[in-house]
Formats: sequence, structure tokens, C-alpha cells
Amino acid sequence: MKRVLLVVAYDGTGYSGYQAQPNGVPTIEGELNSAILELTGEEVEVIGGSRTDAGVHAMQNVAVFDTASRIPAEKFSYALNLRLPAAIRIQKSVQVDSDFHPRHQNCVKTYEYRIYSAPFPSPLKDRYSYYTYRKFDIARMQAGGDLLVGEHDFTSFSSIYSQAKSPVRTITALEVLQRDGEIVIRVSGTGFLYNMVRIIAGTLMEVGEGRRAPESITEVLNAKDRRAAGPTAPAQGLTLVRYLFQDHPDLT
Repeated sequence: MKRVLLVVAYDGTGYSGYQAQPNGVPTIEGELNSAILELTGEEVEVIGGSRTDAGVHAMQNVAVFDTASRIPAEKFSYALNLRLPAAIRIQKSVQVDSDFHPRHQNCVKTYEYRIYSAPFPSPLKDRYSYYTYRKFDIARMQAGGDLLVGEHDFTSFSSIYSQAKSPVRTITALEVLQRDGEIVIRVSGTGFLYNMVRIIAGTLMEVGEGRRAPESITEVLNAKDRRAAGPTAPAQGLTLVRYLFQDHPDLT
């Protein structure tokens, strides 16, 4: 048996999230499991990295699975891409140690939330960014975002349905920038709570509109109450862009 790591990119529009579900709804893991079964004849359940929500995209997520197949690890990317839907593509496949678990590694994940602010929506952007006619002050958003960097209790920025054992997380960097006519909130951290990045985006948009002061972010953190933060921004604006294993930077 060998353990194979997959680096996976996908358009999450038509999927009910990353994690496989028992009711047969389409998910990224479900499609991976089906493609591996078709290729090798093995019933496997891949172990995923970031379990992104319904409608969220990824340029670089990860999964591992065990196989007795004689197919070389690096060839799985080619073989699986022939069997996966067009919205899911393996970017890389590589053999890892038999005890390698993607959620038990030191890692930094980077998400980007894209906002398209214009008088009218663009049909070329609506799958991968959140459209609004409202205007935002990027400097105010950055000032508010700066207060989120570091280790904090992010209860206020987590869904009430979160099942995490601890609400404490560490954001290593947060930037708000303009790129290709969009506002991009780029957040890196060692781990995230359920809906955390989308709630950060919704809250920083309120800061950018002038509905909140940048320094109010500290009050939101201290409240430890989901009601203190802004709305959960829509899923289609969020993309997992980087998954970096700090002890194995060559894997992704």
C-alpha cells in the first residue's frame, strides 16, 4: 500500500462543499472517491485538507488516499483528470509517508475573497466574485483587517454551527488590495473556523462602507459573540488559493 497526496483545484459552484456527504449530493470528495474507484477498482475515502463550504472554490486544496495500485503516484494526476468532471482538476500527485495526514500538519492556508464593485454586474465575474454597486474605502478596510492579524479568539467571526474544539486561531497576514478591477481580501492563517473568512469579508465591507469604524474590529473580537460581527459574505467570492505545508513546502 502507498499513500498518495493530491493537489486539487476546483470550481465549487455546482457542489455542496468539499466534504463527502452520505445523502449522495455532489461534493468534491465524492467526485474524487468515484474517480479513484473507476480507475483502481478500490473503494477509498480520501482524507481532505480544507473542507470548503458549498460554492467556494480552490486553486490549491489537498487530499490523500491509500492504494494498492501499481500506478506510480505521479501518474494519478493524469489518470484521474480523465475521469473527473471538468470543474475539478488534479494539479499534482505525489507519494507521501503512510502516516501523513493533511489536517495534522503545520500549514498556512491562504484565502482570497473577491469583491466586484461597479455600477452593473459582469457576467464574466459572477461565478468567482461577489458583485455589489456599493463603494468601499480600501484604506479603512486594511486598517480594520490589521487588527485581526495575530492569535485571537475568533468566536465573533465563526458560524454558530461551528464544531471546533477551540475558537482560537492565528492569522499570519491580511491584505486588502485592488486587482483587475476587483477588491481582494487576502487572508493567510494556520487554521480557520467555519465561515470565518466570509464573516471577516462581510465585516470589513461594512468598515469600507463607513458603517463601522476600523477600530471597532477590536470590540468585535472582544465580544466573542457572532452577533457583534457583520454578515457572512456570499460563498462565490471565496477561493482557497494556497495550501503550504511548512515542514514539506515541496508538496504543494
